[in-house]
Amino acid sequence: MNYYVLSLFPDMIESCMKTSITGRAMEQGYITLNSINIRDYSRRKHNQVDDYPYGGGAGMVMQAEPICLALDAVNEMTKSRARVVYMTPQGKTFDQNIAKELANEEDLILLCGHYEGIDERVIESRVTDCISIGDYVLTGGELPALVVMDAVSRMVPGVLSNKESGTDESFEGGLLEYPQYTRPEEYDGMKVPEILLSGHHANIEKWRHEQALLRTAKWRPDLLENADLTEEEKKFLAEFLEKNTCY
Repeated sequence: MNYYVLSLFPDMIESCMKTSITGRAMEQGYITLNSINIRDYSRRKHNQVDDYPYGGGAGMVMQAEPICLALDAVNEMTKSRARVVYMTPQGKTFDQNIAKELANEEDLILLCGHYEGIDERVIESRVTDCISIGDYVLTGGELPALVVMDAVSRMVPGVLSNKESGTDESFEGGLLEYPQYTRPEEYDGMKVPEILLSGHHANIEKWRHEQALLRTAKWRPDLLENADLTEEEKKFLAEFLEKNTCY
């Protein structure tokens, strides 16, 4: 996976991506990062990239020209028309399915807006995907771009080691992840569930799956609407919720 991030603050992108799992993946060559400063493509004095919006209104808008010139430069690097993902609260809400879809790309361009956004003509002519990480407004697109790259990178083969496998993470199979425990066996009067100390792997897997079902029902019942549950799983949930009305 080759990331190309267009931003007014490329240092912010690089400092975060060079840590933890993504940093190790970059060192090992599973992902690459190219941070492009949009200001470098400005033809105006002091590398200015924003201007007042036509029609009036508060704030400034990023101009089309420097963004388009930066995108042209990236297309020269990739020798192809890579997907251009614009991070905007007006976009489709990012989820695990989108992360998996984007992970199939070889090159991915992420465009970070700022101020009051970007000239609409960039979106009409260059952007292929508009993505949001939630219904709230941030100062710029850098944090959303980092969220997308972190999630997508975990789907790239080789990025996660066996110990960090993503197969049992939240949202795999449409459910939240089961509870996790580590040593000591007892802390502050709270004990690790006996089943996890039994060594009986089949029973442990059964317990974990049941806990994933219950946790999803408690915290994210909306996920169950689209989850592919068996009749046995539906019965288990119904019986538990009937006995535990306050759950």
